[in-house]
Amino acid sequence: MSRPLEPEEARRPVQHPLYLRPAGLDDALAALAGRALTVLAGGTDYYPARVGQPLREDVLDITGLAALRGIRRANGMWRVGALTTWSDILREPLPSLFDALKLAAREIGGLQIQNAGTLGGNICNASPAADGVPCLLALDAEVELASTHGSRRVPLAGFITGGRQTGRRPDELVTAVLISERSTRARSTFLKLGARRYLVISIVMVAVVLDVDEGGAVVSAAVSVGACSPVAQRLHALEARLTGRAAEGLAGEVRASDFSVLAPIDDVRGTAAYRLDAAQRLTQRALRELGEE
Repeated sequence: MSRPLEPEEARRPVQHPLYLRPAGLDDALAALAGRALTVLAGGTDYYPARVGQPLREDVLDITGLAALRGIRRANGMWRVGALTTWSDILREPLPSLFDALKLAAREIGGLQIQNAGTLGGNICNASPAADGVPCLLALDAEVELASTHGSRRVPLAGFITGGRQTGRRPDELVTAVLISERSTRARSTFLKLGARRYLVISIVMVAVVLDVDEGGAVVSAAVSVGACSPVAQRLHALEARLTGRAAEGLAGEVRASDFSVLAPIDDVRGTAAYRLDAAQRLTQRALRELGEE
């Protein structure tokens, strides 16, 4: 049984968390500059983590910032707004370079999650099993951040610094993800292993991006593995061997030593050894699929 409030406590005003939902980017940045705020985008990770709990932190809800949603192409870059949802990505007519990102979008939760979850939220949440991160890492994506002091761009590989950790400063907001254009022959794919087909946390993910010349030789290759380390990892040694090779037969270039950069764990979804073996097999399968195209 709770104790009765003392007279002084009864007179003390109740402190409620602050909730802000600005309509403009400048207002959002000004709010971040003034105090510590938890940024809320799609909320697909924020709300499940707080089921049955009272709201304790001050919140900046950025869902009203329409300027941060949508995909545009200009000056040799693709600009994907931070509030672009997975459903937005699936609906957008994008070149085959983005096939991996579209395949990942289909794997993220159900339709309701895809309608609400955002690309910016996915990278800021920085889960080791975030489905969008290996794809963006293989695309050499950059993260655009803004504050009242200006904007800056950071490679995604340097933005996510650890599990649930990023290089975003408290007064900054992620505004977009930037991806350089490639040739029309560039293509990509994404493979995910889980305990079931849909609505599942990844055991292993692999994203591959290949750009080839007119003769079918690999001009550039990017291979990224997720859910096998605190942060998704590029397989640079494998990428170097693939460059210059004919697109057919690339799966035979994959070696077990290529995966030494990974640091998988044992958990309820699989052992570290299983993850390493699965990562190698998925990489071979992805390269085979792209080569057959």
